[in-house]
Amino acid sequence: MRNFHLYFVALSLFMFTFISISHELQEAQTQVLFQIRKYLEYPTSLEIWGNYDNDLCNLPSSSHTSIKCDGNSVTELKIVGDKPNVRVDKNNINGFAVSNLTLSPNFSVHSFVTTLTRLTSLRVLSLVSLGIWGPLPNKIHRLSNLQVLDLSSNFLFGSVPSRMATMVNLHTLALNGNYFNDTIPNWFDSLSNLNVLSLKNNQLIGSFPSSICKIKSLNDISLSQNELSGELPDLSALTSLHVLDLRENHLDSKLPLMPKTVVTVLLSKNSFSGEIPSEFGELERLQHLDLSSNDLSKTPPNTLFSLPNISYLNLASNALSGSLPNKLRCGNKLGFVDISNNKLNGALPSCLAGTSDRRVVRYGGNCLSADSQPQQRGSYCNSGLKKFSAWEIAVVVGIIFVVVPVILASGVLLYRQGYLRETYENEVFPKVVQDSSTTGVSSEFLASARFISQTLKLGTQATSFYRQFSTEELKDVTKNFDLSTYIGEGSIGKLYKAKLENGSYTVIRSVALSKKCSIQNLKIRLDLLSKLQHPNLVSLLGHSIDGGGQDDSSIPKLYLVYEYVPNGDYRSRLSEFSPEKALKWSDRLAILIGVAKAVHHLHTSVIPGCFGNNLKTNNILLDEHDIPKLSDYGMSIIAEEIEKTEAKEDNPELDDDVYNFGFILFESLVGPVASGKGEAFFLNEKASFDSHDGRRKIVDPTVLTTCNQESLSIAISITSKCISPESSSRPSFEDVLWNLQYAAQVQATAEAEQ
Repeated sequence: MRNFHLYFVALSLFMFTFISISHELQEAQTQVLFQIRKYLEYPTSLEIWGNYDNDLCNLPSSSHTSIKCDGNSVTELKIVGDKPNVRVDKNNINGFAVSNLTLSPNFSVHSFVTTLTRLTSLRVLSLVSLGIWGPLPNKIHRLSNLQVLDLSSNFLFGSVPSRMATMVNLHTLALNGNYFNDTIPNWFDSLSNLNVLSLKNNQLIGSFPSSICKIKSLNDISLSQNELSGELPDLSALTSLHVLDLRENHLDSKLPLMPKTVVTVLLSKNSFSGEIPSEFGELERLQHLDLSSNDLSKTPPNTLFSLPNISYLNLASNALSGSLPNKLRCGNKLGFVDISNNKLNGALPSCLAGTSDRRVVRYGGNCLSADSQPQQRGSYCNSGLKKFSAWEIAVVVGIIFVVVPVILASGVLLYRQGYLRETYENEVFPKVVQDSSTTGVSSEFLASARFISQTLKLGTQATSFYRQFSTEELKDVTKNFDLSTYIGEGSIGKLYKAKLENGSYTVIRSVALSKKCSIQNLKIRLDLLSKLQHPNLVSLLGHSIDGGGQDDSSIPKLYLVYEYVPNGDYRSRLSEFSPEKALKWSDRLAILIGVAKAVHHLHTSVIPGCFGNNLKTNNILLDEHDIPKLSDYGMSIIAEEIEKTEAKEDNPELDDDVYNFGFILFESLVGPVASGKGEAFFLNEKASFDSHDGRRKIVDPTVLTTCNQESLSIAISITSKCISPESSSRPSFEDVLWNLQYAAQVQATAEAEQ
């Protein structure tokens, strides 16, 4: 009995010691987090830390901060500050703090990073818009478990640390919007797992590193808005590459070969020369190609226009010449073509000349026989047509006085070209006209310059095509918002349909405003809303504010004008009543990934992020190519300024985008039977997912017959996490997106092996 007593005492002491050590480990991590808050000079986004008495690992995620833990260790830390994202002169950055933009002169980036490295289990680190300044220390490599590192929109300068070459677990590196001003290092091939390399909007110099061409896993290379120069090497070995964004640099070689997998190529505003390689006409997955504002010459390949997936083709402002064949074939998905400001001659091919609701074509500033858009004439079109022999060139060079009139003539021509270009680019949206047709695509969305810049949420949002409509024209085209143009209600306001003069359809949202609404504050919020542009968001084209006149009884109105998406909503394609139209599993995954990208963009592209986006399957619209576009988003931005009676009820779950997206996932798995059933229905059916027999009872038959079971299991797992009753247990949207992409990869591999 005595031995048992001694054993019990020893066991108790051991358990007490173990618990104390565990608590001490957790306390150490907590102290590190509070030290980080101190280094960041107590940003408002972290005020909640000081008022939270429980374990910080249980702190609910918000738009500004997220902490996730595994056991007693922090594995994910995301903080978004409120420092203005304003570019300043580089001479004011190198070695100095900037008042009101950076942390104070007392901030030490070396001490800060030293403290960060005490979180040894970190896998995700995102510190955005916090005013962090100084050279990024080499000791950042001590965070050897990092998979995601995002330090965008700060004031870091100097070189990318060489010791980062040892961070072999990295799959995402984003240092956008800083002031790195050295060459891009040539050791990136050491990061063999890297998927995303994004260093855009810095001051990086030198050439494109050849080592990048050795990273087989790269999906996304974004190095736009830097000072890169020299040759762009052959990229065809990057067999996983989907996105290449090198806009606004000084690259001056011929265009290199591209991998067959590439989807988006953005090379505008460089100095690329020579012909467009004929191999570009073999890139069957290519959707967006922007080669504008370079020095490309000769005639573009005919096959470029007929690629099966090409939707955006911009070849404007080069030196392209020759004529396009009249029988040129345009791809079915080609929605926007810009060949303006070149030296193309002859007739415009019929597939580019015809007026269509589905295609916008710009061809002004050439030497074409078409005259519906302004063309060049005279010596501009005649220059360069004759091919001189070597002795003729020598004679011309010898007669030096000929140079002077040539220079003068060139000056006149450059003025004319610049004038035509300015006139052409300053065109605004045509007036809206009402029509009752139910088909068509907003070609203005495709025509918008921001369409391509938002393909992958690249850089500052361009808003040159967002405009203010007059209330009179909107009332005119809807017959004063007559019932015949009414198509339904959104989460806020009533919806009406109209179309532009060229036949592009629009949807107009009419919202009653409170008389206490501050128009000035509303315009600030609308400016933010206009910047939410993404290929998977229904585009906001403009707005109008009707002040209601001088009559006190009149109600002020806000009108929001959107593109019209013609092919119905996602929910209708899940219907068991139309099995012939029901989407197969791989198509559902593609749509879900598109929507997840859009929501992640809403959360991260603006500060503060845009949350509470009314996520439902019937708010996911599909265009004619089944590309998803999320509607009814961003209303939380203007909700405080509108009529209170139209605002949504204060329900935290309604504003949780991850939670609501979980039900979109659930409905994608089981069909519309789950629509509107809520958490209780899901929890009741959840157990059915755990066995094959259970899945056969609950999963949509179309999904069962077209899915790979491993891919399905991944989707089921992330669905369960999203609909977790505890908000702190729900994943971030980055996690959701990663899991869906992984599920799609597993599905694609299985289909390829069949």
